[in-house]
Amino acid sequence: MHDTEPDTFVYQTWPEKFSSMLSEIGVDSVSKEIGTDDVEKDEYYGRYFTQTPRMITNRGCIDIKNSNIDVIQIIQKG
Repeated sequence: MHDTEPDTFVYQTWPEKFSSMLSEIGVDSVSKEIGTDDVEKDEYYGRYFTQTPRMITNRGCIDIKNSNIDVIQIIQKG
């Protein structure tokens, strides 16, 4: 490794990565564990249209503080 690179790498989940990016622009947010929010318990997309993806992966949620937006859910189209 080069001298400018750190020796250890900190593993972060997707909600933790997005929460740290939001904090850099001044948005207060808290990452949540996967499957702990009510938003994650419903279907992501309807199955009645042909353009909707069949495989969706839940990556977690982020709580936004002091905003009209309560929760951001991170999903991945598969």
